[in-house]
Amino acid sequence: MINGYRRIGALALAATLVAAACSSAGASPTPTPAPTATPTPAAMTDTPAASTASTSTASTPTPAATPQCVSGSITTSGSTALQPLIDAAGKQYVKECPGATITVNGGGSGTGLSQVAQGAVQIGESDVKAETKLPAADAAKLVDHVIAKQGWIMVTNKDVTGVTNLTTQKATDIWTGKITNWKDVGGPDMPIVLIFRPQSSGTRATFKSVVLHGATEATGGQTLTEDSNGAVTTAVTKTNGSTSVIGFAYYNDPSNKPLLNGLQLDGVDATLANMTAGTYKLSADGNLYTLGTPAPGSLTDAFLAYLMGPEVQGTIIPSLSYAPVVPVK
Repeated sequence: MINGYRRIGALALAATLVAAACSSAGASPTPTPAPTATPTPAAMTDTPAASTASTSTASTPTPAATPQCVSGSITTSGSTALQPLIDAAGKQYVKECPGATITVNGGGSGTGLSQVAQGAVQIGESDVKAETKLPAADAAKLVDHVIAKQGWIMVTNKDVTGVTNLTTQKATDIWTGKITNWKDVGGPDMPIVLIFRPQSSGTRATFKSVVLHGATEATGGQTLTEDSNGAVTTAVTKTNGSTSVIGFAYYNDPSNKPLLNGLQLDGVDATLANMTAGTYKLSADGNLYTLGTPAPGSLTDAFLAYLMGPEVQGTIIPSLSYAPVVPVK
């Protein structure tokens, strides 16, 4: 379950995906990560294609109905909001193609983008566009593969009773430090504890853009910082008066949801249906970046094609509370 994710090192979450059973719309569980030790990333045998002619414009891999099995090793890193999806899809690919090894690391969107731009990993996972995190010259070397639509929800500790909805303005007042007690938004007389993500976080960047409209977040008062969606989820469940923002995949995990209060945003429920309809606005594309276009026949190319195919788009993505980007009949 997601609460098995642990804070490991400096912004690094990892699960080496070896041949194993597949992990976890709504309330389906997210995949169970591997044990606590951070694996040494696999050898970079799947070398990215030359990047001189590539740009940051979107690329759509050819969907694969069944995996094109390619042996070798690749590593992904970045967004922990996307990590449950990439973890589950990677495990299923390896189950069907045991000659492959796929290592999935966290670290945040900024980390994933920096590492793929440096050629340290084959795929960088990001909740935001590369140009928002990287110098223009580095972003221009990357190719964006949009593989899902994802949403986030504002959550509080269970002791914050009486608060079920926050308007954009009230949320902004809380996260900028103007409102510091839950009683001011209909809750108990209790200090608000803000649980932030690091500056590298795509979740933080998306929330700041979509809800706070770029407003400067609070720097004083009661605040904590956690380095992943999983760590934030755990911290909110254990910290009185706390609030934060987590991905749908983490909130809808049955081991997490009973321990959290999920809030409406501007009176709209945080659901896949509302996100897809455009009425729930705290959402963004799930981007996988490569350094140039992956070489045809490489494991990176095969895995990206698999992610766009019916097994992932039609089954794994909705089961983990993401929305597909490819219609599946």
